[in-house]
Amino acid sequence: MHSLLIPALTFAAYGLLAGYFWRAQTRGEGDVMSHDRVGHLILIPLALHGYLLGQGIFSGGYFDLGVLNALSLIVWLTLLVYWVARFFYPIGGFQSLILPLAAVTMLLPEFFPSEHPLANTNLFMFKAHLIVAMLAYSLFTIAVLHAVLIFHVEKRLHHPTLPRILRSLPPLLTMETLLFRMIAIGFVLLTLTLISGVVFSEEIFGKPWQLSHKILFGFISWVVFAVLLWGHHFHGWRGRVAVHWTTSGFAFLLLAYLGSKFVLEVLLHR
Repeated sequence: MHSLLIPALTFAAYGLLAGYFWRAQTRGEGDVMSHDRVGHLILIPLALHGYLLGQGIFSGGYFDLGVLNALSLIVWLTLLVYWVARFFYPIGGFQSLILPLAAVTMLLPEFFPSEHPLANTNLFMFKAHLIVAMLAYSLFTIAVLHAVLIFHVEKRLHHPTLPRILRSLPPLLTMETLLFRMIAIGFVLLTLTLISGVVFSEEIFGKPWQLSHKILFGFISWVVFAVLLWGHHFHGWRGRVAVHWTTSGFAFLLLAYLGSKFVLEVLLHR
């Protein structure tokens, strides 16, 4: 294991920025603060986190994308997508929700490394499949976070007092627009992931395609998101209906990868 200096610095930077943005968010200034110089400072722990991920996943001639590394990568990509999206949408304050999670998930692989890394591979198809899959997971992670926030805002709309943290969020219409755009892009990436996994199974995984619980849950998630997008386009589904379908599709997606990884690595020690 490499020195803990870089992980400690990254954890501290994430923690300090999380505290800064959380205070700004409670004052209703989260989006404004994310566009000043401090907002750009997120790139420092992001770069360090990315370096640690590269060292952890591609290390010593092995490929280690165990459950903790995968979770850390998804959260890292989620924070990166948020940082870029803030230039186009008033969502800078959402970083205060992701930064603490990024700090925790960044440290976990350092203290609990995978015991079953795979032999490294230079196959282009394998790397392309991995990148597309992780981007899809990250977009759906953001989508489900938005769905949960939309649910709580709608639930409290008619209350006399709304928590300051919720009052400082973007308008519901903006959040719903961004939600369905992320779901649509994530759906395309998930489609590419499933197609590449089936068509190029032997090139990617070194064995012919066969149905497994991981693939089954992945296809169920794909169907759920397909129905949600169809219902939104043709029947105007939104609000709580969209929230329930989004969380259901994300749950199946978690079962498809993280669920199976957790069972194999943590419970069965394989």
